[in-house]
Amino acid sequence: MTDQTAPQTTRPSVLFVCVHNAGRSQMAAGWLTYLSGGAVEVRSAGSMPADQINPVAVEAMLEEGVDIRAEQPKVLTTEAVQASDVVITMGCGDVCPIFPGKRYEDWKLDDPAGQGIDSVRPIRDEIRGRVEALLGELGVPVARA
Repeated sequence: MTDQTAPQTTRPSVLFVCVHNAGRSQMAAGWLTYLSGGAVEVRSAGSMPADQINPVAVEAMLEEGVDIRAEQPKVLTTEAVQASDVVITMGCGDVCPIFPGKRYEDWKLDDPAGQGIDSVRPIRDEIRGRVEALLGELGVPVARA
């Protein structure tokens, strides 16, 4: 018989938050899922989710082999924050519930909304660099180059 009270995962968990959960937070979640090879539990959400992900953000990520087309903007919940070890807001003024023992960061990033692909690529690349640094801080090796 197995112990049903044992935690099912020891993976670190990260929540990316942005107002619309349509650009920066979705790209960050896509990068973290891709680069960690599943070694990190990844969530993203927004306080006022958009109807769909920014198509230019999707295009920019596809150029790098990261497919976020199936993702949908999700509403930020207290439960998502509680379930995450690290909560990262994306410089968009979102306020998250604060819980002791959680790590909070705010990444100041340009907003890809309304931008063309040439403007979104540098944002995508900056997010990748930050995600790679985060993986290092979490002690998780980058699974894919």
